[in-house]
Amino acid sequence: MNKRIIITAAIFGTLAVMLGAFGAHSLKKMISVEQLDTWHTAVQYHFYHTFALLFLSTFGRFKNKIVNFSAYCFTIGIFLFSGSLYFLALKNVLGFTALSILGPITPIGGLFFILGWLSLLLAAVRDK
Repeated sequence: MNKRIIITAAIFGTLAVMLGAFGAHSLKKMISVEQLDTWHTAVQYHFYHTFALLFLSTFGRFKNKIVNFSAYCFTIGIFLFSGSLYFLALKNVLGFTALSILGPITPIGGLFFILGWLSLLLAAVRDK
C-alpha cells in the first residue's frame, strides 16, 4: 500500500463528499440549473479519480515511477478539471467575471486524467 496516495485519496474523498453535499443542499438556491450541472460534473470526476487514486494505492508491488506518475496525473487532473468547474459554476456567486479564463483550464485537467489512465495501462502491460 502506498501511504502517500491513500492520504491524498482520503483528503480528496472528504472534499468530494463535502462539495457534493454543498451543491445538493446549498447551491440549488444560489446558482442556475446549468451551473448546478457543471458543479455536478466536477463532483463526479472528482470522485471517479479519487477512487482511481485508491486503486493505485493497492499496487504495492508496483512501487515504480509509472504508478507514481499516474497518481500525480490524477491529482493534477482533479485540481485543474474539477477545480476549474467548481469555480466556473460559482463565478456569478463570487462576482468574478474574470473566472471565465478558467474555461480553457478544464480540458488541460482532462488531459491529465487521460495521461493518468494511459500510464496505469502502461504499468499493467509492463508488469511481469
